Amino acid sequence: MNIYLIAKKLSHSFSKPIHNELADYSYEYKELEENEVGEFLKKKEFDGLNVTIPYKQTVMEFLDCISPEAIKIGAVNTIVNRDGKLCGHNTDYYGFSYEIKESGADITGKDVVVLGNGGAAKTVVCVCNDLGAKSVSVVTSAELRAGDVEKYYGGQIVINATPVGMYPNTGAAVVDIGKFTKCEAVLDLIYNPAKPQLLLDAEKLGMKTANGLGMLVAQAKKACEIFTESSVADSEIDRIRTKIENQTKNIVLVGMPGCGKSTVGTYLAELTGREFFDSDEEISKKGKSPAELIKENGEEYFRQVETDVLSELCKKSGCVIATGGGAVKKERNHDIIRQNATVVFIDRELKRLSTQGRPLSQGGIETLEKLYEERLPLYKKVSDFSVKSQKTWQETTAQILERLNKR
Repeated sequence: MNIYLIAKKLSHSFSKPIHNELADYSYEYKELEENEVGEFLKKKEFDGLNVTIPYKQTVMEFLDCISPEAIKIGAVNTIVNRDGKLCGHNTDYYGFSYEIKESGADITGKDVVVLGNGGAAKTVVCVCNDLGAKSVSVVTSAELRAGDVEKYYGGQIVINATPVGMYPNTGAAVVDIGKFTKCEAVLDLIYNPAKPQLLLDAEKLGMKTANGLGMLVAQAKKACEIFTESSVADSEIDRIRTKIENQTKNIVLVGMPGCGKSTVGTYLAELTGREFFDSDEEISKKGKSPAELIKENGEEYFRQVETDVLSELCKKSGCVIATGGGAVKKERNHDIIRQNATVVFIDRELKRLSTQGRPLSQGGIETLEKLYEERLPLYKKVSDFSVKSQKTWQETTAQILERLNKR
């Protein structure tokens, strides 16, 4: 079978590895401009299609038949070619129902606010109504652009159906979730990064959150069943979601200067088959080392350069990234580091820290103690877990792997 995913841009997609786990058919990406969609469909040189932003409504006029659930929703995300006839389906309904269940959010009797009014939003509205929401309000793209959102601040469940915050344009939130004072849970259809800015903000406020990866895998499972005309066990959803999450999340190392982040990170990358990046090395590639930047321009200037480099590095997927010892000092870096990562704090005895070539660590044990006291709460705040640095970097790496495998 020859299956494609079509969209305008697909650099962010995890669909191919998901479908590779589900079945053995060929699954490829096809980027199309809007004026190319109709011609591609008319040629019918495929057995099936998945459709994502922004063509879930565009494709409908080119289909020979549309399933009842897709007609009800007004959007198609799955197309099958049966003997030259194109039939459209909507498996997002099943997928989003799974995301709600996974999040633990209770929709029944609640005021729901849906951000965005595209094809994905139509599915969200339909599911929420079917689950007994008290009300479902849709904030249009025009309202979001104009910032005309105040009348929706009473929403108890907020669902982002826009691409705002999606890779590669990470770090943006479509609304200030802090102004939704009655909000209990925030769901986002975005899955790359794992924690879009909207969800990071919601987490800080103690709200329930869920990203779109569970929805993506669940809808893919249902699409696979349509393509192959066979059933797939529901248990596959959790298995594949966990596997994709583990593969695509970065492993980010934080800790004091000289604690061994670069050495451990290099070995960890080799053992896990990941690419390794050191933020200090990436800064040096721009012309001057961190030590030179601090000496010539001061620490504040260096910290901004560091933030810019981390912003690009931490957008990546499936890498090991070693950060500078003081990266946690800047609060903005916390969200940058956490957006798509499991964060590990390497805690090493101060007397074992290397200080050579590290201007902020000069001054002996008293200086290191002061730095450690200042930064320890920040390392703990940003990290998912900590490990004690062992006698050898191999032992430290093994300890990290053991903890990662238990997550």
